[in-house]
Amino acid sequence: MTLTRTEPRLPKLSRKDAPPNIAAIFDHYMQTRGNVPNMFRTVALRPEIFETMIAHFQAILNTGTLPVKLKELVIVRTSQLNACRYCLGSHTQICRKLGWTDDQIENLADYANRDDFTPAEKIALRLAEEVTLGSNQISDAFFAEVRTHYSEGEVVELLAAIGLFNYFNRFNNALQLEPTKPGEGAE
Repeated sequence: MTLTRTEPRLPKLSRKDAPPNIAAIFDHYMQTRGNVPNMFRTVALRPEIFETMIAHFQAILNTGTLPVKLKELVIVRTSQLNACRYCLGSHTQICRKLGWTDDQIENLADYANRDDFTPAEKIALRLAEEVTLGSNQISDAFFAEVRTHYSEGEVVELLAAIGLFNYFNRFNNALQLEPTKPGEGAE
């Protein structure tokens, strides 16, 4: 059962109430994204957690050898499986900007039967499903198949993105955060 709320369960930190180190992060996101995600403003209620979360988020998305386009695709599939409206609101848009089509995104559950995903992309999507739905049941045979497409470091990148968004999805769902609107967070 999905609950519908009009208000999130916790408040968001405003820019004017943020300590200087947090305000600087808010300013960065306002400049680069045009908003400060509501999740970020909520986690910022604990600055020490927020700063490390942002560092981890940036490292996962912006370092390594895998393209951000692939990482964002597995993030969207993970968020679909977890029914996270909040993350889907943001990362579906990012996927579109990176070149994934609406048809691909809307029918991502059927990736295995589509010709517009590479074998490596299909394995990454299956990994997102396996980790999200039952990480204790991943077979050695499937993991060996993952390894035919991805190096050890790339497996770490994929698992880090999938794991991070399982955390983010659950955090946002539990707090029933609303998707962030353009310009939100500047106050």
